[in-house]
Amino acid sequence: MRYSTRLTLSFAMTAVMTAVILVIVLGFVWEGQFQSYTRQNMQRVATSTADTLSQRYAEAGSWTPDVVSAVSAASSISDDIVVQLVDAEGNVLYDDTWAITNRIEGLPLGPGKEGAQQSPQRRRSEVSLMPTDAGSIVSADVHDAQNEVVGTVRLWALGSEALLTKSDAAFRTNSYQAISWAAVVAVALACLIGWIVSRALTKPIKRITSTAAQIRNGDLTARTGLAGGDEIGRLGETFDEMATSLERDIKLEHRLTSDVAHELRTPLMAMQATVEAMQDGVLPTDDEHFETLAAEVRRLSKLVDAMLHLSRIENGTNQLETERTDLVYMVSSLISSQHQLFHAKGLHLRFSDETLDGVLYADVNPDMISEAIVNLLSNAMRYTKEDGWIVVTVAQERQDALISVADTGIGIAKEDIPRTFSRFWRSDASREMESGGLGVGLSLTKEIIDRHNGTISVESEVGKGTMFTLRVPLNRRRVRTNRDK
Repeated sequence: MRYSTRLTLSFAMTAVMTAVILVIVLGFVWEGQFQSYTRQNMQRVATSTADTLSQRYAEAGSWTPDVVSAVSAASSISDDIVVQLVDAEGNVLYDDTWAITNRIEGLPLGPGKEGAQQSPQRRRSEVSLMPTDAGSIVSADVHDAQNEVVGTVRLWALGSEALLTKSDAAFRTNSYQAISWAAVVAVALACLIGWIVSRALTKPIKRITSTAAQIRNGDLTARTGLAGGDEIGRLGETFDEMATSLERDIKLEHRLTSDVAHELRTPLMAMQATVEAMQDGVLPTDDEHFETLAAEVRRLSKLVDAMLHLSRIENGTNQLETERTDLVYMVSSLISSQHQLFHAKGLHLRFSDETLDGVLYADVNPDMISEAIVNLLSNAMRYTKEDGWIVVTVAQERQDALISVADTGIGIAKEDIPRTFSRFWRSDASREMESGGLGVGLSLTKEIIDRHNGTISVESEVGKGTMFTLRVPLNRRRVRTNRDK
């Protein structure tokens, strides 16, 4: 079943349940209130009739035919109201339902006002249709001048056990019919509203589905164009961001394939040319040329090892183990061990401690952080000319440790900075220098810092130098991600 159909049916079922609940409530509450209302009306008629009879009885002093005939005024209100009058001894003086069973010549044969003028013997031969259920009758006492009870007026509805006249019953029936029609209209409106709402909801979903199909078929530029503050709008924006990220990643993947092919081809071509020259006798098969081949093999091996190492870190193959480490001591020791290497290259390497106490502890993996710093130092060494400076600084900012590596090298163009951490990427200026690097050091450094829930930033200016800054939390909260699992 389609989503729009399910939503429409849900609206319809809600309207049906509302109507059913309304009918149930009316059946238990409104029905009782309506019957109470009709009973009160009937009781008022009985009381009014009894008051009239009490007044006439006080004037006449007995149940004369004129006094008894006054009770018929109550039955004249409605054809459905039946009145009965009994005296204090329980004798029926008047009853609208009398049926004449013994026809006596010369006397009235039917019930009604004439029955009040019939003899007691005649009235005793007549049958009353008064209900046997006391709840179907209302009554009121008739009093004499001394306020003593001399009779009782009884009223009920003809053919009804609930004191409902035909007009009352018709009103109740019409009310229920109106409610039924209102329920039908409500269900129809609910279906219409559900259909309209479902179309409004499914339209952007269909657009997202269509866009996903376009991307699946190779159109990476397809976008939903949805926006807004509601859930559907945020879903569309997130989907478009995902599509943009996917397009970028696929382009990077294509470029990565090209870069890897280029990086592998260079040593392979050198090896192939050397071997072919040795086979053709152009080059002698001596140790020097074998060492050239071995150097290219080592270069390929280092490149493959670096790629595998980067892949393991990205995929979280090895769980990150951290320990409480004094970063000032670790970095200063690392600089001391690298100092001679930089000096041999004609470069100046200096360590700067900008912490307050000369001690800065953080939860890190010391081997991985050292590897990240060495990568930055190697990068600075390659792209800094002789007599240049490399300064490594350790500082603290709130709850983060800052480790920066600044050099006076060739720098990076502003438009190239966003691509700095891409694999095998090199700026045009760096390609002009014989760097000897593998092109994955900065990518590896970024992955190491990401594993530590930190960030890496770069500031650079062409011809003046570059500064990389590592920001690592001092108290690393273990956030379980796919890499940590």
